Amino acid sequence: MSYGHLNAYSRLLRGAHEAAATGRTWPELPRSLITASWERSLEAGIDPESKGAPLIYDVSRIKDVRQAHPLRPLVPLIAQTLTGLADEVLIVTDGEGRILWRDGNHTIMRRADQIGLADGHQWTEDSVGTNGIGTALAAGRPVHVYSEEHLMRVLHIWSCSAAPITDPDSGLVIGCVDVSGTSRSLHPATVALVAATAKLAETQLALRMHERDERLRRRYESLRGQPGVLLSSTGRVLLGDPAGDLGERLRLTGRRVILADGSVALVEPFSDGFLLRPTPSAAPAALTLTFLGERPPRATFGDLERPLSLRHAEILALLALHPHGLRAEQLSFYLYGDEGNPVTIRAEIHRLRAQLGEAIAAKPYRLTCPLEADFLEVRRHLSVNDPRALARAYPGPLLLRSESPEIRRERDELEAQVRACLLRHGSPDELWAYAQTCNGHDDYEVLERLAALPATDPRSATARSRLRV
Repeated sequence: MSYGHLNAYSRLLRGAHEAAATGRTWPELPRSLITASWERSLEAGIDPESKGAPLIYDVSRIKDVRQAHPLRPLVPLIAQTLTGLADEVLIVTDGEGRILWRDGNHTIMRRADQIGLADGHQWTEDSVGTNGIGTALAAGRPVHVYSEEHLMRVLHIWSCSAAPITDPDSGLVIGCVDVSGTSRSLHPATVALVAATAKLAETQLALRMHERDERLRRRYESLRGQPGVLLSSTGRVLLGDPAGDLGERLRLTGRRVILADGSVALVEPFSDGFLLRPTPSAAPAALTLTFLGERPPRATFGDLERPLSLRHAEILALLALHPHGLRAEQLSFYLYGDEGNPVTIRAEIHRLRAQLGEAIAAKPYRLTCPLEADFLEVRRHLSVNDPRALARAYPGPLLLRSESPEIRRERDELEAQVRACLLRHGSPDELWAYAQTCNGHDDYEVLERLAALPATDPRSATARSRLRV
C-alpha cells in the first residue's frame, strides 16, 4: 500500500474511530475484519482510552507456565524463522493471548513495556480490544492490524501481524505468533511470513504427535487377545476401529462413553492413552459419588439417588481411593487413627451393603461396580493439566466436615493441587469459578489476580471488595 493510500486510509480510520468511541454512526467503515473486531471489543466494554494490557502472570510464575506449555520446544525454531525482522518484536502467546515469550529490538521492547506488550500480559480482544494477537485468536486466521485499526488510541503507533497455532492432537488453539513494530506499516510480506511460521510450528507439533502415536500403537500391538479400541490421551481413535464407526475423535468425560449408536463403552487408561472396551452385557449398576463442595454427600446406585451419612461417605471415598481394597484394620486406621476399632468398621460395612448390595465385596473390602466420583474426575483433570475442565468440576473441598485423618490428607492435597493448577494456568473465568468455593472465596492471591482485571469487569470490583474485607 502506497503512502498516499495509507494517508487516506488513516483519515478514514480516524473518523470511524471517533464515531465508534462516542457511539455515533460510522461515516465510512474500515474493512470487515476490523469492523467486526471493534464491535466485539466495544461489547466487551473496552475503553479506547485505556493505557495497556493487564498483567496475568508475574515474573515469579511465568517460568513454570512456559515449562509446561507444548510450544516451549518450538520457540527457538519460531525465533530462527523470524530473525530477519530486526526492527520489530517477536511474541509467542498461549491460546488465551497471554504473552509467554518475547524477543527482538531492545529499543522497541522498552516502548512495548509501556503498553504491556511484554511477558505475562494478556492480549485478547476482551482485554485490550482490536489487536493482532487477540483478533487472530478471535478470527481463527492470520491477520494484520494497521496502526489506527487498533481500538485503543495508545496502540495507534503500532502495527502487527499475527497467526494462531492449532494443536493437531487436541484440535485446540494453543498459541499465537505475532510480530509487532512501531513503524508506520510492517512490510507487506510480514503477515505471510508469520502465517508460514505458525504452519511450521503446527507441522512440528504434528510430527511429535505422530511419534507418540507410533509408540502407543507398538505397545497396543504387543497385547494379546482383543484389546479394544486404542485412543490417544486426547480421544483420537488410533487403532481397533477399521470401519471408522467411531469417527476421528471421542470426547472423554469419565470412565464411560456413550457412543453414537447409544451403546456404552468403558474407558481404561493404557500407557499414554486409553483403551475403549464394550460394556459387558450383564454389567452391574454403576455407583456415582458426589462428595465435593458444601452440599451433603450423596450417591447414585443404578437409578436410585440416596443421601449418605458422613461415615458411610468416608468409607466409600476411601474404597474409591484404594481400588485394590482395604482390610477392616486399614479402614479403621484411616477413619479413626490409632483410636479405631475394626469391629465398628465391619458393622458400618454391613449397613452399607444392605443399601448397595454386591457393589461392596469383602476380604478385602473393595468396590466391584463401575464407579464415577467427582473427586476422581478432578484428579483426572489435574493429571492432564486441564484448568478449564478443572474449574467446572471442582465446587469445593472433599467431604468438608470429615475429620478422618486419611480424608483430611486427601482433601488438603486435592485443594492444594487445584489451587496451584488454576493459579498457574487458569484464565480469569476459571479463577472466578474457584473464587466461588468456600476456600477460594477469600483467597488473597486469587483475588489479587481478579482485581487486576479491567475496572469495567464486575469480577474486578467484587475481588477488590473482598480484599478490603
